[in-house]
Amino acid sequence: MESKDILILANGEIRDEIIAAGIEMLRTGASADDVAEKVARDVEDDADEHSVGFSGLPNVLGVVELDASFMEGRNRRAGAVAGVRNFRNPIVLARAVMERTPHVLLVGAGAERFGDEIGAERKEMLTEAARNIWIERMHKIGLSDFDIQALQNPLAPQAALIDIVQRAFNMRDGSDTMNVFVRDASGHIVTAVTTSGVAWKYPGRAGDSPIIGAGNYADDRYGAAACMGLGEIAIRVGASARGVHNLRFGMSMDEAGADVCREMSSYLAKGQWVRMLMLDAKTGSVGGYATAEGLHYKVQRLNEDRPTKYEAMKIAA
Repeated sequence: MESKDILILANGEIRDEIIAAGIEMLRTGASADDVAEKVARDVEDDADEHSVGFSGLPNVLGVVELDASFMEGRNRRAGAVAGVRNFRNPIVLARAVMERTPHVLLVGAGAERFGDEIGAERKEMLTEAARNIWIERMHKIGLSDFDIQALQNPLAPQAALIDIVQRAFNMRDGSDTMNVFVRDASGHIVTAVTTSGVAWKYPGRAGDSPIIGAGNYADDRYGAAACMGLGEIAIRVGASARGVHNLRFGMSMDEAGADVCREMSSYLAKGQWVRMLMLDAKTGSVGGYATAEGLHYKVQRLNEDRPTKYEAMKIAA
């Protein structure tokens, strides 16, 4: 395989040095699996990225809940976790679900038990910075300091959260998800997705990120796709699998991405958005497609010194 076909594709919010470190691993012969996990772990550990991992923004109760998925295009094996609390690297759990269980998706307490069983590192994921953002948002929707303290007190009467979530939901912060695609020298494609989910969500909410076929899908024969933004919409249309299947049935990558984004766009309310990244296995080309302007992705190939940033193509309904 030519060096131009060996690459990392990721969303534009990921720091250049994280992507470049992944390319250096590929230069030394590392597998797509190991590179995808390493890039995802580095993003999860980045305290300045408030939509993924450590310092991710919490749910409406002020608790960080993490989702992740990992998929191999070679044989369509996949693993995912959802609603995980207090684990440093949920992508490690997702890959282990794929490799060590007969399942695809583990959630909540079961996923956390699994994490302990495999020896995954536990960590308090809510930072002071993220907690302060949460408090500020709760104040903006009309909650008092007493109300906020009650949300975090397990002994207090349970608050009615539905209305609070409805009021907070449109106050979005962060980009919500990390997507990374890696194609190695064997032509093997691996996709990794990790997120702390939409900020101020109802406890237990899972978006598209841990749902194989919605937020993440890879097939070495045709290509790969992954989404970020309002995950509920990606779930409703089966966005990532649909994008790859479009490639399978002969669409160009631009046609495939536009088809999926056009339908997602028709379901979005004002201010909501979705972006999908794609890789075409046959041509080695990559792209980004979005329902709004100003959303970016980065690409670095083996023979390049650093990632290049591109704006995703806006697709109207």
